[in-house]
Amino acid sequence: MFAIVRTGGKQYRVAAGDKIAVEKLSGEAGDKISLGDVLLAGDGDKAQDVNGLTVSAEIIAQERGEKVIVFKKRRRHNYRRKQGHRQSLTLLRILAVGKEAAPKKAAAPKKAAAPKED
Repeated sequence: MFAIVRTGGKQYRVAAGDKIAVEKLSGEAGDKISLGDVLLAGDGDKAQDVNGLTVSAEIIAQERGEKVIVFKKRRRHNYRRKQGHRQSLTLLRILAVGKEAAPKKAAAPKKAAAPKED
């Protein structure tokens, strides 16, 4: 089963066992997270209902991406600017794609009747 999830302004096609690099998410290595913004899900060529569907993942590592050089130049004005940038990324291992368990409501404790005094 696969799903298309949205995180960090981008969309990713994921299935159980996949490893993906996404925009930085809060958490430490080994933490379990849930990606709830599922846009599409399917099994083979059949689409499925996405209501209540979540993707559970484990954070593998927090790291930085490749360096990107930003170079600006204006001809004949002696204007040159060079700047580097490294994006912060989170590596995720997809554990499962499926319906989230409905949270069970705990039964309210019943009040014990106070013994009546005569």
